[in-house]
Amino acid sequence: MKKIGVVGIPGKWSTETLADAIEQRTGFRLVIDMSKVSLDLAEKKLNYLDSDDKIDLCQLDGLIIKKISAEYNPNTLDRLELLLLAQSQGVQIFSSPEKIMRLIDRLSCTVMLRKAGLPMPETMVTENVDEAIEAVKKYSSAVFKPLFSTKARGMVIIDANNSDSQIKNEIEQFQLDNPMMYIQKKINLPGQDLGLVFLGGQYQGTYARVNQSGTWNTTINSGGRYANFTPSDEIIAIGQQAQDLFAMDFTTVDIAETDNGPIVFEVSAFGGFQGALDGIGIKAAELYADYVINKM
Repeated sequence: MKKIGVVGIPGKWSTETLADAIEQRTGFRLVIDMSKVSLDLAEKKLNYLDSDDKIDLCQLDGLIIKKISAEYNPNTLDRLELLLLAQSQGVQIFSSPEKIMRLIDRLSCTVMLRKAGLPMPETMVTENVDEAIEAVKKYSSAVFKPLFSTKARGMVIIDANNSDSQIKNEIEQFQLDNPMMYIQKKINLPGQDLGLVFLGGQYQGTYARVNQSGTWNTTINSGGRYANFTPSDEIIAIGQQAQDLFAMDFTTVDIAETDNGPIVFEVSAFGGFQGALDGIGIKAAELYADYVINKM
């Protein structure tokens, strides 16, 4: 019997669904909350405090990282560093912590995508307020994004039609929590954007996040809904190229159609089970569990 743990958020649907799928196939179930994990370098142990028991994660056969923290932040990277010890001790981890690290930080992901020549929104990254003001005026409307965030949390739109003093004030307020400012031209989307699902590098299907509330973004947190979508061969090829850069075991690539062609927003560090299920009817947890067991 393979002992495969699921790193995630206890009680959350995607984490529990994946743990269920692993248990059905192996008879073993362990959901790991990273806030309860301690690294003992002298003993080369990665201990998880489960109730009153300590479980050395280095003794497991495998780990699947479904979610490393409820929200992205620099501490998320520290948690991934802890898992590197288990990997060095022979535990197979899906996806590899090093690969996930490159996607948690929005800037790292963006640089990789642009170096590969993939189409993206116009972007400025700066710590300089004057440069940020110039970016707002150049873009007409700009989205200021935290380097560590998901589902549009913490994002701010600043419009060039505002007064210079208001623009400067809004930028300075954003910079209080975000010294390095990541600024993108606001794109007029056709009421939806797309999530292309990949498992083991193989394309599985595409769902759309459809705007339902009139907000500028399509996230489910903002009232969007999932729907099935059949993309063009061009969009699939762009998604494939984007995911190939990171070689994740399971991921989704966020793409939007624009008047100037498809653009890539990001490659997901963990991928969306809910979108795959509600939008495409794909039971991603079961497919992922089978994939992991076959790889092991």
